[in-house]
Amino acid sequence: MEPFSTHRGIIGTLDRANVDTDQIIPKQFLKSIKRTGFGESLFFDWRYGDDGKPNPEFELNQPHFQGASILVTRNNFGCGSSREHAVWAVAQYGFRAVIAPWQDRNGGTVPGFADIFRNNCVKNGILTIELSEPEVDQIFEFADRFKGLEASINLEEQRVVLHMDEEVGYHFEITPSVKEHLLRGLDDIALTLEYEPNISEFETQHITQLRS
Repeated sequence: MEPFSTHRGIIGTLDRANVDTDQIIPKQFLKSIKRTGFGESLFFDWRYGDDGKPNPEFELNQPHFQGASILVTRNNFGCGSSREHAVWAVAQYGFRAVIAPWQDRNGGTVPGFADIFRNNCVKNGILTIELSEPEVDQIFEFADRFKGLEASINLEEQRVVLHMDEEVGYHFEITPSVKEHLLRGLDDIALTLEYEPNISEFETQHITQLRS
């Protein structure tokens, strides 16, 4: 897994809340047993028309969003089924980070991301960033005003900076263990392999006990 330290890229905006995994990658694309080739099908039903051609009305098809690698969207992104294919599609499209707001509602909090989707992102090297709703509103406003707006993300400093004539920055919180895994580029297999000497020692002792 590629480590995530710093990243600078174009912001792409998707002004929709409660985007579920079937909207991220529709079920007909789950038949493949490979882990590649999903980027072209990201947001398929919105991204393409009935004729298979790009839908010019879809936000991310706008010319100034081409090459975007930072996705800014609304709360509860990635809800629905637990399909990891959704995260593969986001990554293979070219997004390294997704920003979404948490929202206060009726005395509770609606998170920026569904739990399973967020956890799958960590396993695939995608940084999910939760900001307040006013902060995300501001990013949408700036991205609409300044076409092709770029941002930098510094994971060590936990900071997002918008690159305009006068730069604007936002601090974000992240679980320390998640931060370490992303900084070091460690997925579940790599984490397990760090204990390989201990595993080998246990196996050797176990085999010896069985033979005695």
